[in-house]
Amino acid sequence: MKDLRIQFFVVVFLCFGWLSLPAQTLAPSGQLGGEHNLYTMNKQVNQFVHRFNMEEGPSGNPLEKTNKRYHNNALRRKLLPYMFDMQNPRTSGKLQQYFIADVANRKHPVFLNFLDKNWYAEVSATFDNDGQPVNLILFLTLEKAGLGSKWIISNVYDTELHNLFPVENEAGHMKYFLHPQSHELDFMNLNKAFDDPKHIEYYASTNYHPDYLTLFFYLMKTGKLKFEHINSVKFHFLQIPHWYFELSYFNRNTSNSGWLISNLEYVSKKEKAQLINFFRSCSTK
Repeated sequence: MKDLRIQFFVVVFLCFGWLSLPAQTLAPSGQLGGEHNLYTMNKQVNQFVHRFNMEEGPSGNPLEKTNKRYHNNALRRKLLPYMFDMQNPRTSGKLQQYFIADVANRKHPVFLNFLDKNWYAEVSATFDNDGQPVNLILFLTLEKAGLGSKWIISNVYDTELHNLFPVENEAGHMKYFLHPQSHELDFMNLNKAFDDPKHIEYYASTNYHPDYLTLFFYLMKTGKLKFEHINSVKFHFLQIPHWYFELSYFNRNTSNSGWLISNLEYVSKKEKAQLINFFRSCSTK
């Protein structure tokens, strides 16, 4: 009977007491073990979002909007440090403190939403290319579909595809052109372009940018590429003003496990626009 009372106390503590703990209660290593690790790990991306917003208790039960803990920024400031990978010095210190102060600001708090724009999945996958394994990076984003949404492939990165279109300086680019009077010669000088396929794209507009996603679809449709397996998945969040963070999965037997912030950067509007363009569009522009 005594054992049962002890077990009951542990369950009650895990379900209701964790969020009220002061920040220094958890050891920096996050190694408390047992059921506590199971409850505190962010097992799903949605769970990370709910906890980031303070919309879920530590046992995984959703908090009602009438609950005083729901969107409670004082509790968020205590909880958010444990949403970071504690073993990564890049996501700790002053930078982390400034980030938490921004998102849990009393007057203008920031919350994440599944349907937010500008958060992206990055999928590393292995494909077969004529018998040789190749690793490609696929970027995906959410798009509205009817009354709901769906994930779409927004871009693809492959070193070999990008090497097909090396960046030439302006002087080098100027060497490749068709004379404005070429039409009077029935464009016979096109052979100059076609005999040098390594530079064929320089005969397109100066505003031309290769569409790697279309190249990827072409290789899949023609059977040049065949899917093998997924290697890893991570996420990029850019919807918070001035900030970028990366979300990765950590499979370890500590309370600091599951989906955690693995990289954090304070970025300018220009830097953020460049990142968004890379994740979302199919060009290098």
